[in-house]
Amino acid sequence: MTSSAGRVASSSRTAAVRDAVADPRRLGVWAVVVGVLAVATSAAGSWIPSLWGDEAASLMSATRPLSTLWPMLGYVDAVHGLYYLGLHAWVDVFGPSTFSIRFPSALAIGVCASAVVWLCGRFGSLRFAVLAGVFAALLPRLTYAGEEARSYAFAAAFAAVACAILVEIARREGRARGWWIAYAAVLTAGIWTFLYFALLVCALAVTVFCSAPLRQRWRAWAVSTAAGLALASPLAWFGFLQRRQIAFIGERDPLTAQGALVEMWFQEWWFAVVAWALVVVAAVAFGIEIVRARRSGETFGLRLDTLAFSWTIVPMGLLIAASPFAPGYTARYGTYSAPAVAIVLALAVRRLARLGRPRWLAAVAVVAVVAAAVPVVILQRGPYAKNESDWNDIQARIQENARPGDGIVFDDGARPSQRTRLAKETNPAAFRDTRDLLLRTHYTTSYTWYDQTYGIPHAAELGRFDGVSRVWVVELRFEGVEDTWGLDDLAALGFHETRRIDGAGSVILLYER
Repeated sequence: MTSSAGRVASSSRTAAVRDAVADPRRLGVWAVVVGVLAVATSAAGSWIPSLWGDEAASLMSATRPLSTLWPMLGYVDAVHGLYYLGLHAWVDVFGPSTFSIRFPSALAIGVCASAVVWLCGRFGSLRFAVLAGVFAALLPRLTYAGEEARSYAFAAAFAAVACAILVEIARREGRARGWWIAYAAVLTAGIWTFLYFALLVCALAVTVFCSAPLRQRWRAWAVSTAAGLALASPLAWFGFLQRRQIAFIGERDPLTAQGALVEMWFQEWWFAVVAWALVVVAAVAFGIEIVRARRSGETFGLRLDTLAFSWTIVPMGLLIAASPFAPGYTARYGTYSAPAVAIVLALAVRRLARLGRPRWLAAVAVVAVVAAAVPVVILQRGPYAKNESDWNDIQARIQENARPGDGIVFDDGARPSQRTRLAKETNPAAFRDTRDLLLRTHYTTSYTWYDQTYGIPHAAELGRFDGVSRVWVVELRFEGVEDTWGLDDLAALGFHETRRIDGAGSVILLYER
């Protein structure tokens, strides 16, 4: 009886991987090669765009003393705590430059692309596996994450590794206890990196129960998944307590077709047109195969199509479905399902290649993806690519024009992540000739990641403006709207505008008595 069951399981696994023709040793080498390519692609030009609000939170959390980081995480940003701790250790060794703090994300995308190559090589030729990895290295959502000092790139890497582990388990006889432990560990780390990573479990559940080799092991999968979720439960509790931190998302960024169909994975319309055309090809071909299999009574083994489509659709589908009732969606949240999108694009190309005629159709599809991706990558590395932030320009203008003893006032009317004072906190050296007239509590001793400040009238009462004849005012200008925060208060103190420097995302004004 046991022998018979073993033969059935073995037969199912053999059917599941009947296309697995990539040699493991060559596959491993090419996984590393494509991973290096992905690192280079994400890191190239990553020092050019100014940092922006979310990255300021990362940098300021990573450079504050650990003794003050723990209290901060108890109040805000607990869901990013693991990333902040890792970046803190990185900065201690490699410094806080823009390139330095963004480079770990590029490394994560390299791991992600390598995992995609390995994963796809278990279902097809080496050529197909490399193609999928290259698509992952060039997919706009992943190249964006790879040049940003946030945790999203790591979530994508953990997702790709978790799926690769699940495939390895399906290919192996026996209990694979070590692999299940590794799966639980990666799941735990993924959730601690990005809380919504837990939704990947739903996609993997679909894969498990649609695939004979894994369905036979559903108990082991359930136990490992439960262990991962349990180990991540403290983060879920902190996330619930700090849920008001993201309450603004639903009001500021309501879900739109543009956000779901373009910005989530593709960023620009021309890449979205190419990508969605290939997604439709892959979906139709997969649907036809499912219908034929049902008619013939064939039992599906573990299929790459099942894994890729589940991973693409289920997590973000759940998040989008919940968005009308609770704030929980922004385009960057789709980063950890982006590797699956790259796989779907590669599957579409393989389908086109198998049609035979016209022979050039698959090649045209590959060229179209690459040609559409390159301009997006270039745009992502523009100087103001990060939310129109122009902090590099602010730093340069103040450093060039300020005199020792000048005061400086930053626009405190914007939300914390857009306040222009973050230009100072991410590069204090550029402001060494100025006095921060409104600073109340520096972020390194604050309960949150940003500075606490006084209003101008209160600061004047405290004597902050005594003896100050020149004040630089840095106002936010976002999407064409220029703030005028504090200007009337300065006029009431006897200051008037004598100079104006217009920037891409700010306006710098010189006020003198």
